[in-house]
Amino acid sequence: MSGVAEQGKLVMPLGEALDRLAKLEQDGKLAEADDLAARMLAAMPEHPHILQLAGIVAYRNGRIAEAIERMEKSEALAPEMPLYPRNICEVYRGAGRLDDALRAGRRAVELAPQDSRSYFNLALIHYERLELDEAVRVADEAVAIDPDFAEAHFEKAEALLLGGRLREGWESYEWRFKLKQAEGMLPKTDKPQWDGQPLEPGKLLIVGDQGFGDCIQFGRFVPWAALLAPKPVVACSAELMPLVRQLPGIGKIVTRWDDAKGFEAYIPLSGLPRLAGITTDNIPPAGYLAPPPELVARWGAALDRLAPRGGRKRVALVWAGRPTHKNDKKRSLKLSQFAPLFEREDVTILTVQKGDQIAQAGGYYGRAPLLNLGPEIGDFLDTMAILKHVDRLVTIDTSVAHVAGACGVPVSILLPYAPDWRWLLHREDTPWYDSMRLYRQRTPYEWSDVIERVAADL
Repeated sequence: MSGVAEQGKLVMPLGEALDRLAKLEQDGKLAEADDLAARMLAAMPEHPHILQLAGIVAYRNGRIAEAIERMEKSEALAPEMPLYPRNICEVYRGAGRLDDALRAGRRAVELAPQDSRSYFNLALIHYERLELDEAVRVADEAVAIDPDFAEAHFEKAEALLLGGRLREGWESYEWRFKLKQAEGMLPKTDKPQWDGQPLEPGKLLIVGDQGFGDCIQFGRFVPWAALLAPKPVVACSAELMPLVRQLPGIGKIVTRWDDAKGFEAYIPLSGLPRLAGITTDNIPPAGYLAPPPELVARWGAALDRLAPRGGRKRVALVWAGRPTHKNDKKRSLKLSQFAPLFEREDVTILTVQKGDQIAQAGGYYGRAPLLNLGPEIGDFLDTMAILKHVDRLVTIDTSVAHVAGACGVPVSILLPYAPDWRWLLHREDTPWYDSMRLYRQRTPYEWSDVIERVAADL
């Protein structure tokens, strides 16, 4: 049997080499996978499955054009193999080539009409194309084949919610805790999930179950829950504690499961909108968070010294989110992409960016003065206090947008073509935050027009 090894000579059985390459990719050992893929291609450059796996490895390593070239060749060599269009449709989707993604996704379903994963991938593509009714229909096809397919249920939820069908969407949204990445989000307990019925004080555990932004957005429902189950215990990350403390009706806040003993029922924070029967017409208003007055005064004095107004507007800026976020590639930008904003001579830029991306501020060139505040920001309260002294926050879709919206700061938020479900469709405002204006991509992955509109509207 043919095999693969060094310098184009075949010394490892082909099946063993393919299994090893797939395992290296799945385990995230991408440098080793890249090396093995190169040696396998040198030995057998026309083998469709080597090309397929090598394409996936190239994609995982960020070499999109190379990945597509390898995978297209793989598909051409084995046009009846359903796995190949199923895989490449996701690569096309990640590259923003949505017409090609749709073609490949439909071909995968045609070749394997009983493959639930192919229908799921096709539903993802329809979501990216904002064809939401089709996304729901195709996700239902996946669920019909595999009723326990959590990812397909969740994709259906996101399409329903983005389309404004919140009551239906909340039901499918419950499947999020069966996703692989949700492991550990909820306590290991035999206690039931809360059904909204009254409980004795201190007997409800509310779990801050998702990202910072989600917890800030859904925090507005804690007072509603406290009316039915007084003095609930709230479990959240330590970073959120300064904000959660501001929500009325809470009995205790914990950051470890061991400190949450004694509850009779639990509910994820993101499950409260379903219990409360939330639609786009009855979302509780923002304004439920505020920074401490003394912190506002301290930052005000510092900014008057470091960035005196002098007739300029103060514009806070966040350009990048957490790199591990599943959609970070769609939402994060480079600081340099905001050049139209930096050409405004009537603004001062205050960066409130956190994380490694702060370093980009060191290479800033622009007419507008820029003050990099990121290294001085200790927590969300600092961010809120700073935002109380700006005319507007310009930000991508990240937690700072929710912080600003929750405390009533004017926000311009930049959204991808197919945004996160909470931003709905075809509107410049949002029922979640009345101080926020939404700027949407008109073409997938094209930000220049969005940034020009934001800069022009300041």
